[in-house]
Amino acid sequence: MGLTVLISGAPLANAQSNQQKDAPAKESAPDVPDAIAVPAGLEPVLFVRAKGSQIYTCQAGTDGKYGWTLKGPDAELKDRKDKVIGQHSAGPTWKLKDGSEVTGKPVGHVDSLDPDSIPWLLVNVESHAGKTGLLTNVTTVQRVHTHGGKPGNDACDESHKGTETKSEYTADYYFYAPAK
Repeated sequence: MGLTVLISGAPLANAQSNQQKDAPAKESAPDVPDAIAVPAGLEPVLFVRAKGSQIYTCQAGTDGKYGWTLKGPDAELKDRKDKVIGQHSAGPTWKLKDGSEVTGKPVGHVDSLDPDSIPWLLVNVESHAGKTGLLTNVTTVQRVHTHGGKPGNDACDESHKGTETKSEYTADYYFYAPAK
C-alpha cells in the first residue's frame, strides 16, 4: 500500500519540482554579524558570485610609510547557474549585462572567517546608472563568503611607488531592494 502511494505521488512531486525549477528562485539572505546586517524592510533580489582580482597600488601613507592601497576590484559576476551576468569594478561598481548599474559606499565591515581573505562588507548604493534592469531598485549590497583578495607579500617601498599587484579572490554578493 505504501509503495502505491509513493508511485502515485511521484508524478505530482515531479510536476511541482518542474514548476519550481522554471520559476525564478527567491533569494534568501545569508546569516551575517549585526555589523553588516541589512536594514529592515529590504529583501534580497539577486545573488552573484564574483571571481577575479583585487588590485592594489604601492603608495606612501600619511605617516610616510609605504603600503598597499586598494585601487579596486576587477571581477566577473556569475549567477547561480554559473553564467556570467556582469562585471565588478572600482567604485565599488556592479554593472550587469542587462544594462543596469549601481555604485556604492561601504558602511559596515567584519573580518572574514578566513584571516587571509578580505572582509565582509555592507554597502549602501549611492547611485544608479544605465538601463532598467535587475539592479534598478537595489539600495544595499552585502559582500560575504570571501576567499583571498588581500595584498600579497610583494615589496612596497619608495623604489616600488606606483606599482600594482593583483590578488585573486572570490566573494558572494547579495543585492537588496525594498520589499514588495
